[in-house]
Amino acid sequence: MALFTESPGDHFVSPSALSNHTGSLVDEFPLNPRFQELQTTLRSYLFDEARGTNNTNAHTPEPQAQSPSAVEGHQPMVQTLAGSNDRIPLLKKINYLNIWITECAPWLDMFDSERHFGIQVPILAQRSPAVLYALLALAARQSERYSGMDNSSEDCLELYSQAISSLAPSVDARSPEVLITACILCVLEMMSVSPRDWRRHSEGCAALFESSGVNGFSAGLLQAVFWCYARMDLCAAIISNGAESTTLPITKWALIETPLGFPQESRSPEELICEKFLEKGAAVPDMHANYAVYLCAQACDLLARRTRYLELGEDNGCTHDNFRQNWIVLWDRLERWVQKRPPQMLPAAEIDSRQNDNHFPSILFAHWAAISGNQLYHTACVLMMEMVPPDINMGQLTGSHTPLWHARCIVGISLTNPHRGCLNNAIQPLYLAGKLFTHHDEHKVIIDLLNHIEACSGWGSRWRIKSLESFWGYRTERRTTRVARD
Repeated sequence: MALFTESPGDHFVSPSALSNHTGSLVDEFPLNPRFQELQTTLRSYLFDEARGTNNTNAHTPEPQAQSPSAVEGHQPMVQTLAGSNDRIPLLKKINYLNIWITECAPWLDMFDSERHFGIQVPILAQRSPAVLYALLALAARQSERYSGMDNSSEDCLELYSQAISSLAPSVDARSPEVLITACILCVLEMMSVSPRDWRRHSEGCAALFESSGVNGFSAGLLQAVFWCYARMDLCAAIISNGAESTTLPITKWALIETPLGFPQESRSPEELICEKFLEKGAAVPDMHANYAVYLCAQACDLLARRTRYLELGEDNGCTHDNFRQNWIVLWDRLERWVQKRPPQMLPAAEIDSRQNDNHFPSILFAHWAAISGNQLYHTACVLMMEMVPPDINMGQLTGSHTPLWHARCIVGISLTNPHRGCLNNAIQPLYLAGKLFTHHDEHKVIIDLLNHIEACSGWGSRWRIKSLESFWGYRTERRTTRVARD
């Protein structure tokens, strides 16, 4: 399990290090001194806010609804856009708003059928310049990453600057708008910088979540914002290859209040949390998908703790016996997840690879959240099976399959479900799955999928092609594709 020492097959390749033949966009945005200065300023704001928030405040209030007078004619938003000090034409900013609604929000809302980012965030933006400029900045960045045009980077930087300037007065007010703005800007930064730097860009958000008590059970818009952050945090943990856990400690992801008089010795807090996930997931399928994110993050956390115990001698209690027990408990929870899936989380149609004469199964889902939710379940299983204790016989465990079977499901889900909202979250699962295949035809399918993700979303994925080629030991034939917007 020597995961801290990178072998040639596990060599990390930064997107900025890719040569032109990879087809990835040459992106100078994160090297821009103005971006670096603004990001440092934002980071300072967020840590100041986290230090100033009452740590006992477990329930940050939900943003209040717009008053009728503020909504009529959407005048506050138009006035803010028209009266700002930036040099971006009004019609161009309205176009970025359209990109937010039609392209950015769907992948932020993929685990949220209530579409908080697509509906509630634009409403909130009518009275919050910080939220408004944050969403416009992300839309401008997405537009640039998608089109490869350089001119929108100036727009993104200008809007990013306006968002931070507008955020500053809100910091002392400890408004929920701070957390919403911070999360959107965190998405922008993670879309722009090397994945190796993701942790630094997520630390401000993590500090806010921890200090405010906002978590996966907070309900409403803030819950949706939390799970948007959590998915990014999970991806960063997978990228670390066992070196680090999530930025926000996994113990802060789901908080519940134990009822008065509840016998403490009967159920552990973690057991109560898992039961609450299953209960909420049965009523709201989105929550069952979020539970998959949580379980996959727990797998990353267990891997990181065990690695640090073995390789750094860290006294974290992850001895063989404790690790073995924790592994068994988490495996059982993963099996309960798949057994307790509500109907919306089950495949609408499924064809085994042997039936469709393909390398991979066809697994079609009707519910958006079911796509990535099931893919992350298989990802967690791959992670778990890679660190299975040597004295556990996988063949004797309930629901046991081979790692290769789970890997085929990961790829099959991406092949069968074209929804754009599930593209960027598939990058790391596809990388983990790709490392298990040996046939060149299988490799080609993975390469085509990773090319497709960057072409369709603008989210950097082709750097993982380079990582897989290093692991496979040969260079594949790569081509760049560009998908036209509808």
